[in-house]
Amino acid sequence: MKKLINSLNSGLNGELLIPGDKSISHRSIMLGSIANGETTIKNFLMSDDCISTINAFKDMGVEIEQNENNIIVHGVGFHGLKKPNKDLDMGNSGTSTRLMMGLLAGQNFDSNLIGDNSLSKRPMKRISTPLEQMGAQIKLNENTLPAIIHGKSLNEIDYTLPIASAQVKSAIILAAIQAKNKSTIKEPIKTRNHTELMLNTFSPNTIITEENTITINPVTQLIGQNINVPGDISSAAFFLVAGAITKNSNITLKNIGINQTRTGILKVLNLMGANYTLLNQNLDGEPTADINIKSSSLKPINLTEQDIPMMIDELPLVGLLAACANGVSKITGAKELRFKETDRIKTLVQEFKKLGISITELEDGFIIDGSKNWNPTDLLLDSHGDHRIGMTMAIAALLIKDSTTLKDSESINISYPTFFNDLNKLIKTS
Repeated sequence: MKKLINSLNSGLNGELLIPGDKSISHRSIMLGSIANGETTIKNFLMSDDCISTINAFKDMGVEIEQNENNIIVHGVGFHGLKKPNKDLDMGNSGTSTRLMMGLLAGQNFDSNLIGDNSLSKRPMKRISTPLEQMGAQIKLNENTLPAIIHGKSLNEIDYTLPIASAQVKSAIILAAIQAKNKSTIKEPIKTRNHTELMLNTFSPNTIITEENTITINPVTQLIGQNINVPGDISSAAFFLVAGAITKNSNITLKNIGINQTRTGILKVLNLMGANYTLLNQNLDGEPTADINIKSSSLKPINLTEQDIPMMIDELPLVGLLAACANGVSKITGAKELRFKETDRIKTLVQEFKKLGISITELEDGFIIDGSKNWNPTDLLLDSHGDHRIGMTMAIAALLIKDSTTLKDSESINISYPTFFNDLNKLIKTS
């Protein structure tokens, strides 16, 4: 049990360096491992999920040096991975699992991916289906892990994604760079493009993007790179929301990634009238900026399916913003939330109701009336083993007068091991 911080009338104040972007950290290990030469990674996110990726590549013969949050990957080349002598344990990491299914499908050995209880319930057929169309041989436990991958030569594919998913897209891309001829992927809605940007750094002109169509050229080699991972906007989002909803707050978050496929939370803050400013923007490569956020008076919001891909990880926080807005907000088109570490629609509704928040569950989202006062009925909150639910409830607790505790707070280590330390830094300087 973790005792949470309550009734924060003094607000949150100061500057904060946010840990490295999780999506970029994963991909830097994967591409660095199959590149020729060394890849140096600064500000790597040492979270449980990213460590799962590191360990998997170590198990396939890649030498990876770790010095706090700086990493050196000694790449083994495009076909240099070795057959692991044990199952590759993905822990709780859906990104590791799905992207590696694509990468390993084209290797010349067999591998078996396993995960923890939560990951073993998440759907994987959405990955295996397009890969099998490329000639991959993948055996699932119906729709879930374990996944036995029989690596073999792959064919090109022309594939239209049935759902907007950066993980599915990236898995196909990592398979397609190993195919005989060029492949194309069509997205219904643009999703995060870290894989495309980083691949073109390791091997220029591999990816060509025109509107929602992505062309992938086969690759013969990747060249090791120096990568400086920006702060993760999905982690920064917790403090952006905390700054907006707590009185007397003024926070500046340094060097945050503002990739246009990831800035849905900024769009929401803008639409809801939050008081934030982008400072010191750098638009080279993965764009970055410092973000200042102050206490704000919030308006309600309506989000639909077109809005969701740019903020899928931040939707629990959008719910919290809505619970602090003056009016009724509605979020729909977010059924994908039901297939995350938990059913995030169900768990968010359950935990918000404990705090007396007026929330109605929908099949693909929720309705929240932020104009109604919160009347807590249960101050024992639960992360349900989901890092983002856990952190969302910790931020919500800042507004609660009575002592509040969080069950299974350790799940937060999956993406943000220093979350509570960083929260305390902003309180100490207030």
